[in-house]
Amino acid sequence: MAVKKAAPAKKAAAPKKAEPKKSAPAAVAAKKAAAPAKAAASAKPASADKPIADKQTKSQIIAAIAEETNLSKKQVSEVFDSLGGLIRRHMGKKGSGEFTIPEAGVKLRRVLKPARKARKMISPFNGQEITVPARKASNAVKVTALKGLKESIG
Repeated sequence: MAVKKAAPAKKAAAPKKAEPKKSAPAAVAAKKAAAPAKAAASAKPASADKPIADKQTKSQIIAAIAEETNLSKKQVSEVFDSLGGLIRRHMGKKGSGEFTIPEAGVKLRRVLKPARKARKMISPFNGQEITVPARKASNAVKVTALKGLKESIG
């Protein structure tokens, strides 16, 4: 077996010097030629398969999605607001109680937790008998990972 050596670290690129100004028609032609190249480069998702090591904040998530989809941050934020409203309507009292987020591999379900009577039990901490108070029925939201998400995690 051959042992691979680590690649040498790359040196930082030297800052570019300012180019002399071109005449107006030449500058316009250069920009037009560069525009299709930029469009082709931005058509690919920026490192879609590269794992993200750090937890992202809400603003970082919105900025990343805006960059990948070529939408403004405000538009992406509006999409999330709309999604949140849609989820609340499904999870509400008269809603369906179930919502699947497309392409995310996540299903949300509303689950009814039944009422419990007051009861007596022995405390595991000090061995004394205590009374556990009654609880009324309540709703909870369960989040389930679907097949696609489970497979991508591996």
